[in-house]
Amino acid sequence: MQTIDLAVAAKKASIELAALSTEKKNEALARIADALIEHTSEIIAANQKDLERSAEENLAAPLLKRLKFDEGKIKDVVAGIKSLILLPEPIGETLSATELDNGLELYKVSCPIGVIGVIFESRPDALVQISSLCLKSGNATLLKGGREALETNRALAKVIREASEACGVPTGWIQLLETRENVNEMLKLDKYIDLIIPRGSNSFVQYIMNNSNIAVMGHADGICHTYIDKDADVEMAVKVATDSKTQYVSVCNATETMLIHKDIAPDVLPKLAKSLEERNVEIHGCEKTQQIISCLPAESWKMEWLDYKVSIRVVDSLEDAIEHINTYSSRHTEAIITKNAQAAEKFMNLVDSADVFWNCSTRFADGFRYGLGAEVGISTNKIHARGPVGLEGLTIYKWKLKGNGQIVADYVSGKSSFTHKKIDKKFSI
Repeated sequence: MQTIDLAVAAKKASIELAALSTEKKNEALARIADALIEHTSEIIAANQKDLERSAEENLAAPLLKRLKFDEGKIKDVVAGIKSLILLPEPIGETLSATELDNGLELYKVSCPIGVIGVIFESRPDALVQISSLCLKSGNATLLKGGREALETNRALAKVIREASEACGVPTGWIQLLETRENVNEMLKLDKYIDLIIPRGSNSFVQYIMNNSNIAVMGHADGICHTYIDKDADVEMAVKVATDSKTQYVSVCNATETMLIHKDIAPDVLPKLAKSLEERNVEIHGCEKTQQIISCLPAESWKMEWLDYKVSIRVVDSLEDAIEHINTYSSRHTEAIITKNAQAAEKFMNLVDSADVFWNCSTRFADGFRYGLGAEVGISTNKIHARGPVGLEGLTIYKWKLKGNGQIVADYVSGKSSFTHKKIDKKFSI
């Protein structure tokens, strides 16, 4: 089928999907979870084909690691689906209610966005997370994964499609795109697609934004920072910074730059370097850092390593750290390690990023860890959704007005007047 045919089918399905009951959506999600377990061997076999082909094509080791989708990964995505089932229904929620006049009531009610096109990297678990979030939030979706995961994505999409449609989910709600041509065609389909979420390089995201009239939500780079303040607990700082960098290096919420206050640098840097080097991390430091530990020179503060490499800079003050972050950050996730509550408050108020943390790893910037039911992506935009985009970020709202024959002419003439009184009431017919 051509891309436009897939989009038309998704648009048609989205109308019915928006009205699907909570019970029906949760039933479909439960069936998807069971089907993934039932088809584990087939999914792993498909993934093995992708791994072998990608290895022959010399795909970088960190990307091969992201591509691998074994039994453990399948159990993880199934656990994510089951946690998603337990989350409250995001659609049909009354966000606010106002009495405009006696018998004239205005409600702001959550609803699905409609059809969402998502272009994501070579992590097969992203396909499961994205599609399950879209289903729970009542959105149809067009999915374009990385070429590296072609066989795995085909297997997963087939399982999800068949399991959900068997439960009464509208046919066509999930569509899989496979080529770059599909993406270029999708960008022109603003009549059928309501939102595009690209996950990739800065240049790729910019390309999407510059070549489509469809709204775009997402983030480009993941240049995240961990700042170790002069009042930090050294042991805590080393532990948190190490986790932020090494727990999983090839993801967008891994710390790429560490900032160290000059007063604590002589004490913390040797211990931090030892911890990082034990995990084979290559350190690139500023001149002050090089005076304290042995490391390579830092050439840029805009490096998104996605590897066992890190940039370290010694700063003179908290204010310098904040200025550095606001200058070089990609507005994703930043953390401060300190015992000083006032310093933490200043940092969290002045750092202009979607996620700002105190005394914890940047790796917590994740939809599943936030309790959002995994995530469809991370948004660094300043729109309705910011940070990990879970269920709430995949909803919008509509205004519902209930009356009893009221007409505007009476309010213009002065015969009637508005009360504009907030009411604690849920919308119902």
